[in-house]
Amino acid sequence: MHHPTQQRYNSMLALMASAEVDGNSAPGRAATRLQAELSERKIDLVTTVSSSDACVILSTNPAIQCLLINWALPGDGECPVLEVLEQLRTRNQKMPVFLLADQQTVSTMPRRALELANDFIWMLEDTPTFIGGRIQGAIERYRHTVLPPMFRALTHFARVHEYSWHTPGHTGGTAFLKSPAGRAFYDFFGENMLRSDLSVSVTELGSLLDHTGPIAKGEQYAAKVFGADRTYYVTNGSSTSNRVILMASVTRGQLALCDRNCHKSVEHAITMSGAVPTYLVPLRNHYGLIGPVPPQQLTASAIDKAIQQNPLTRDAKSSRAVHAVITNSTYDGLCYNVRRVEELLGESVDRLHFDEAWYSYARFNPIYHDRFAMYDSDKPTAKTGPSKFATQSTHKLLAALSQASMIHIRDGRKPIEHGRFNEAFMMHASTSPLYSIMASNDVSAAMMDGPGGRTLTGESIAEAVAFRQVLARLRQEYRDKEEWFFDGWQPDHVSDPDNGHNYAFHSAPADLLCREPKCWLLNPHDAWHGFGDLEPGYCMLDPIKVSITTPGIERNGQLADWGIPASIVSKYLDNLDIIVEKTTDFTILFLFSIGITKGKWGTLVNALLAFKRDYDANRSLSQCLPNLLKKQPRYGDIGIKDLADRMFTTMTKLGSTAQLSAGFSALPHADCSPVQAYEALVRGDVEMLPLNQLAGRTAATGVVPYPPGIPLLMPGENFGQADSPALSYLKALESFDREFPEFAHDNHGVEVRDGHYRIYVLRGDLP
Repeated sequence: MHHPTQQRYNSMLALMASAEVDGNSAPGRAATRLQAELSERKIDLVTTVSSSDACVILSTNPAIQCLLINWALPGDGECPVLEVLEQLRTRNQKMPVFLLADQQTVSTMPRRALELANDFIWMLEDTPTFIGGRIQGAIERYRHTVLPPMFRALTHFARVHEYSWHTPGHTGGTAFLKSPAGRAFYDFFGENMLRSDLSVSVTELGSLLDHTGPIAKGEQYAAKVFGADRTYYVTNGSSTSNRVILMASVTRGQLALCDRNCHKSVEHAITMSGAVPTYLVPLRNHYGLIGPVPPQQLTASAIDKAIQQNPLTRDAKSSRAVHAVITNSTYDGLCYNVRRVEELLGESVDRLHFDEAWYSYARFNPIYHDRFAMYDSDKPTAKTGPSKFATQSTHKLLAALSQASMIHIRDGRKPIEHGRFNEAFMMHASTSPLYSIMASNDVSAAMMDGPGGRTLTGESIAEAVAFRQVLARLRQEYRDKEEWFFDGWQPDHVSDPDNGHNYAFHSAPADLLCREPKCWLLNPHDAWHGFGDLEPGYCMLDPIKVSITTPGIERNGQLADWGIPASIVSKYLDNLDIIVEKTTDFTILFLFSIGITKGKWGTLVNALLAFKRDYDANRSLSQCLPNLLKKQPRYGDIGIKDLADRMFTTMTKLGSTAQLSAGFSALPHADCSPVQAYEALVRGDVEMLPLNQLAGRTAATGVVPYPPGIPLLMPGENFGQADSPALSYLKALESFDREFPEFAHDNHGVEVRDGHYRIYVLRGDLP
């Protein structure tokens, strides 16, 4: 078998699967002549002699652009060739497939094989020139259809336009070639990236601000793929996407309902727009993880009550909210039943905005049915429901470049027409967008289109399930030996709804966990999730967002007699070049994106086992955490268990986990709106004070501890009394950070001076 290890997509590549390749027979000699003809046409040929090998090549080499397969190809099963074709079509419906056969064989082929193939090649009856021309034509047509509109136009422009007199000044990369540092930059990023870095003055590609030309066609294509009426490409991340939507929908003095579990960009958008926020407070569990906003808070009567009790509504022009923002899925992977949320909130607002920054893949796998904003509506009255918006960071868990984001819109009641919406869009968009970011949005849509989306998301789910089950099995095996091990935040048991069989999670059929949403539901009072009496079917855990839990906290919320702070495990993994997504007191989050492989998570399992061995043996920090000891020799060369014990003892004394839940569950009193607080900040009517002087004062900026990256206080909110939940939590963090440098928390809105937290507050009379 000839199998190139690397293949540039801009060359042509075909796979020939035939046992007669290179054989000293009439078909073998015909295959040799065809290979020579294809080489003359600049078409590289990969060859194989078995169906199993053909399946592997097709699934691992997306540069293959045509399949030539002999109906007599040997392999396992009753019909090896049909199995190859079935597998190919689950991933790729467009690739041209030629069956190598004779007319007599075709007359007896199964109908299914004829449906899955595109054409036939009579190797002994047609000339190599004729066959080569048909193959080349099929590949060229395929290449034209496989590239999405904007990316196709960009590649064409970069290929045919040799000279430019417009910005950017590096003119396709040539400026970089004039200095050693520039040459290194050029070599690192490559010619194609630099040639495709173009100016907005390139009319052939259209305009992002006017939504014309190939860029507009790309947005229209993405809207079709993601189920929206309109889609907008954004090159500044979902932070900008959230700001665009809020600025287009709500303005000064209008009420907006806001999930308190919001990203800080929503806080910024509310501040910039002048909206009056009324908050919807999500649940918290024993780990301090953020749960859903319970449905009882979303009823019309509950919304009316929340608005009436909000002191800021005195400045509102109306008592009816015009906009609502909900985070879906949450950072930790909790997904709402959007139909249910729409049913509840649709009575109170005309526009629903779902921040789905971490959730752009949901449409493409049935396990997420009805749990994303652009779900397929089966009601002809959908246009009478609320208008819906979704922001998605295509760079987070799809394959796009950093900062790539999309805004999806489905019009309903009170729609925002394009012209009005685009004014807000242009206010935040760059006039010099990076074309490669837009192109990566285009390609992300193409990767999800057709069967590819389900296959890719299915593979992510399967890898996450496999890892979860290995973790759960190891946990059970160590528990049987009365030893500790890490656990996964997931159901303890699952049931098969088809036959009623119950399984321990680690022993459940993997296929059941990969396809059945009911296995992941947060059922009422299930101890594992810790969110109490949730409405059945309301919330589901996303399989691909895997939280590993460390010992230290019981399901009743009480601290255990001993524990291992998750931060020391993350530091250990970092020393092994394994970077985690998020760490809380006793949880570590890992994201199983479409780029995760068995090799990656297998390495993670080995690293967790290594931590257990080192912890149990109390190996020294110089062996386990050498980087930590270099930066902070004050720890001394103690054992890693000794350090973990010290940290856990401090956390127990400070009650930091309980303080976290209390701090985020209590809604502070709002003294003024976010925009009023910001205006005071700009005027300089603020002062920066330490924590012991903040009692009764008003925050001038948001206070956002990481993790979890959610506002503890919004601008304009009061810190409360000296022992308030917010100040108590901040004091606990400050004390921990002083005692354990290099394990300090990252708190936006907090400045640290000599180990002490300082925060801006308003001074003088309130606005």
